[in-house]
Amino acid sequence: MSDKSVIFFLVCIIITLLAVICYQRFAFHKEIQIKLKKISEKLSDILEKDSDEKVMVFTENKILMELSGQINRMLLDRQKIKIDYRRQEMSAKKMLSNISHDIKTPLTVILGYLEIMRIEHEEDETLQKVEAKAKQVMELINQFFTLAKLEAGDMNVELTKLDINELCRENVLEFRELLSQKDFTVELSIPEKKCYVQGEKKSIDRILNNLLSNAIRYGSDGKYIGVFLREEEQFIKIDIVDKGRGIEKEFAENVFERLYTMEDSRNRRIQGNGLGLTIAKNLAKQMGGDIVLESEPDIKTVFTVKLKKISY
Repeated sequence: MSDKSVIFFLVCIIITLLAVICYQRFAFHKEIQIKLKKISEKLSDILEKDSDEKVMVFTENKILMELSGQINRMLLDRQKIKIDYRRQEMSAKKMLSNISHDIKTPLTVILGYLEIMRIEHEEDETLQKVEAKAKQVMELINQFFTLAKLEAGDMNVELTKLDINELCRENVLEFRELLSQKDFTVELSIPEKKCYVQGEKKSIDRILNNLLSNAIRYGSDGKYIGVFLREEEQFIKIDIVDKGRGIEKEFAENVFERLYTMEDSRNRRIQGNGLGLTIAKNLAKQMGGDIVLESEPDIKTVFTVKLKKISY
């Protein structure tokens, strides 16, 4: 074999070895990328679903094994924090429920004495004001008590089949005189055929009463209130509309928070009627539904109640 042939043969071997090494490195990096992508997707899925799963990766690469181990340690710590938070939250809700109940008893006695005093001194304006404020405190305590029981899971909402059309009409009629006095334009769109939902009458009445009260109180500038019932495949939706000042987009997401308030330079406006909206949303969720808000300031504000539909 000539020297040229030997050199050519050696060059071919070197090129082949380099190609094998490059391919191995490429395959190694490709495998690492695939494994990292799977880890990233699994971690994203765990965080999005808020589940207690762990990241599982099958590899002999020590670095990837260490990485998945550290991720799982963080997920385990996160799970422990969630459990502690839920335990503390439940404890706080039960404590609030107990405190609300304990405050109601002496306040009821105080109201009783105030009523007796008012009967004996009918013309005492100061006494009348004190009694009115005491009743407001009692109402707030009752709302706290209701909300605490809902959030602690101590309030049972018994679900039955209800004619939502009739409930809507009944609740609007309760405000007929007030709407007439305030010179409101009322627009109703409720189908003639019966629509049935899964719910509890008392809870639905409370939700509608609260939303109609809010629309009258905070939408008075627009002198308009609308109630529109629409039927979808799985849900019945009730839109309660007013054309008042509305709620800015940055505040709209917060109106269902407990005791949320919003203040601007022109006027102080308390959204949610104390705890009313918070309770209403909780009641809707207890029945498998929800309440959402859409608002365009000075154009219209729409609270939508979503309830589970029952087929005929």
